[in-house]
Amino acid sequence: MTTTKFHPEVYTQALTSKSVSYASPSNIALIKYWGKHGVQIPKNPSISFTLDTCKTTTKLSYIKREEINDEYELKVILDGKHKPGFEPKIHQFFGRIESYLPFVKDYAFTIETSNSFPHSSGIASSASGLSALALCLMEMEREMQPEMTFKHFNQKASFIARLGSGSGCRSLEGPLVVWGEHAEIKGSSDMYGVQYPYEVHPVFDNYQDAILLVDKGEKPVSSTVGHNLMHNHAYAASRFEQAVVNLSSLISILETGDLDAFVRLVESEALTLHAMMLTSNPYFILMKPNTLQIIDEIWEYRRETGIPVCFTLDAGANVHVLFPDKDKEQVHEFIKNDLSKYCQDNRYIFDSVGSGAIKL
Repeated sequence: MTTTKFHPEVYTQALTSKSVSYASPSNIALIKYWGKHGVQIPKNPSISFTLDTCKTTTKLSYIKREEINDEYELKVILDGKHKPGFEPKIHQFFGRIESYLPFVKDYAFTIETSNSFPHSSGIASSASGLSALALCLMEMEREMQPEMTFKHFNQKASFIARLGSGSGCRSLEGPLVVWGEHAEIKGSSDMYGVQYPYEVHPVFDNYQDAILLVDKGEKPVSSTVGHNLMHNHAYAASRFEQAVVNLSSLISILETGDLDAFVRLVESEALTLHAMMLTSNPYFILMKPNTLQIIDEIWEYRRETGIPVCFTLDAGANVHVLFPDKDKEQVHEFIKNDLSKYCQDNRYIFDSVGSGAIKL
């Protein structure tokens, strides 16, 4: 797909506002993407649940620069404190998007942001943070180009978010978003995320996700490094093919509401993701002993109760516990009474599937 459609038309209106704010959620992939090429292009398609409670709120303030040079002018404030350490990543992001949003050179920006969850804890803070920032920037462009359609706004915002965080392109809409071309999913694209277009069984309505914070610290290996290790990975080709097949299988699972098949597929995908890490060169482990303890407890609980609760993992130690809304009360008690002891400081977050980002 060509990216020409995302180069801007002539701006017809001047900016009159001075700031814009968005809240954008994180997401949890059911079919994992691990490995990319080019500029943030996935090696395999993925699909994720958009979350509701775990989100980033960003206010973007801007003022016209008096003197414009080759440097971007920006300041990042996280939870009320200036964080210059985050600014190089935003400079890199602006460098990638300047040809699509050329006005980023024309303004001095203050980015005030906060997360409802711990940064770099295995919850996709880069996804929610960069999607929120992308939406703020797109809101600026929409003010300068008011004839922009809703469809174009969403596609371009997802495209822009992807250039900062691959999984960020899946955070703008919900409840299920696909990123990456797949022959059986209409409209799917490597360039941006699309809402899942097919029928979904009511059992997945308001599906629950409890995030168990096993380790809230910085990951020893970043996702960027992990993705790069797939380039010469011995099992990369078979993994990419497996993800395509699994996404095909998930289409019928989502339609029929086959929760037993859903559990098997989602857990297998999570373990495969970490198997790729274990077999990389160099190899690495992001799971912790308590991650494995939680998995064992979930398996035992499922055998004893018949409740279709399952786990999934992102690139970190934390565990996402997925289960139907009708089982919420029982599973919440299970987490409080049995699983919380494996969490750092007994911390966990009860969340559910959400509908995407909102303008504030």
